[in-house]
Amino acid sequence: MGDFSHLSKDGSARMVDITGKGVTQRQATVDGFVLVSDACTEALSAAVVREIVTTARIAGIQASKQCSSLIPLCHQIPLNKVEIEISFEPSRRHFMLRAQAISSGSTGVEMEALTAASVAGLTIYDMIKAVDPAATIGPFRLVHKSGGKHGDWSRTDD
Repeated sequence: MGDFSHLSKDGSARMVDITGKGVTQRQATVDGFVLVSDACTEALSAAVVREIVTTARIAGIQASKQCSSLIPLCHQIPLNKVEIEISFEPSRRHFMLRAQAISSGSTGVEMEALTAASVAGLTIYDMIKAVDPAATIGPFRLVHKSGGKHGDWSRTDD
């Protein structure tokens, strides 16, 4: 079945065997956006943005720790650090999110960083949906990862 790590040779879904993989420090960084309307932008005071950002940041960190419960074939991994930066850019009418996850382990932390950013974005949507039900969540995408067998990788299509 090609090089899909989560599919066996017969095409069945499987958890990747990481038994023989070495423990290294692994890091992943994900960027994403929540685009809001002009009306929502005008309604967002500095105090409201501060509360939204605080709540979304905590939700994203919490979600990253639940990744293996949410995504069936993810390994439970120890997280050394999860950091989420969120800013609101009124001129661009969006919240910009960046999530970084770091682990010392035998498998990568891309899914934990993606989960953190996505749930932070969903939390922002939840908090603004009464004013802007048409807000757009995403895209969320891996921009950098390091550690492990494949070493460093960075997105080059910006």
